[in-house]
Amino acid sequence: MNIAVVILNWNGKALLEQFLPSVTSYSKEATIYVADNASTDNSVAFVKANYPEIKIIQNSDNGGYAKGYNDALKHVEEDIYCLLNSDIEVTPNWLLPILETFKTEPDTAIIQPKILDYNNKTSFEYAGAAGGFIDKFGYPYCRGRIFNTIEADTNQYQDASIFWASGACFFIRKETFHALNGFDESFFAHMEEIDLCWRAFNTNFKTKYISNSTVYHVGGATLDASHPRKTFLNFRNSLFTLTKNAKGNLLVLVFARLVLDGVAGLQFLLQLKFTHLVAILKAHLSYYRHLPSLLKARKHSIQKTGYYNKTSVVWSYFIEKKRKFSQL
Repeated sequence: MNIAVVILNWNGKALLEQFLPSVTSYSKEATIYVADNASTDNSVAFVKANYPEIKIIQNSDNGGYAKGYNDALKHVEEDIYCLLNSDIEVTPNWLLPILETFKTEPDTAIIQPKILDYNNKTSFEYAGAAGGFIDKFGYPYCRGRIFNTIEADTNQYQDASIFWASGACFFIRKETFHALNGFDESFFAHMEEIDLCWRAFNTNFKTKYISNSTVYHVGGATLDASHPRKTFLNFRNSLFTLTKNAKGNLLVLVFARLVLDGVAGLQFLLQLKFTHLVAILKAHLSYYRHLPSLLKARKHSIQKTGYYNKTSVVWSYFIEKKRKFSQL
């Protein structure tokens, strides 16, 4: 069984300079690729000059995370794909527990390691933490992170089945990725990995968190969390994912989301974050424009129950003040 570490890059020379050393030092089991999304800086030239052992894949355009990886992985032959953000520091032997799990657990198709904060290495990082779940209205949350409350890592979360794995460091069997037709390119970026994991769940593939493989993630290096574009993508793509994959009365689910997203918009208004309020409005408008294609995808997909916390994580967090995964 062989593994490819594939780093998607767009104008990220500074990140490659900072984080490639750990990847090349601690990934001897892997073939390393940099998949470039038509960068206009000299990041590709930097990799060629300083890391001749790294394979370069040059995509023809910047199609974001989803299309970027779909295009790049057509050129990768290894059995296991590791999709690694360019702002991640890996640790010694980080790949060994992952490979061992894939070898000994043939029903496991997707894996996430422990993701800690590069700038505060005793705490989980927002994007993935110790593995993701989703509530009945499509809001994602993690073991170790619910909304903006992030827990310290005290080894409280051990190996377990999870619902979704973070795209910051995402391991998947090649055959599974292609069986699911890869990422949905309409997402562009953000939550496409949740959509893929939801489709995997609905077709009986297993996703797992492995606690003794650790990486450190900066987070927001490509698009900062405070940027309205990120708000737009998160709200819109969450609706995309819910519409395509959730079992149940879709009209009820979408109406509930409309109300809950409206409350989020009101909160941005009270905080005088007008650009984020506008981003939510734009997210819903974009969602309605895409609704015919989303309904078509839903019609041709499988929906299963049992994927979520049967209550609302919004209610649990904001009303009941439950801030930790263990309290849900």
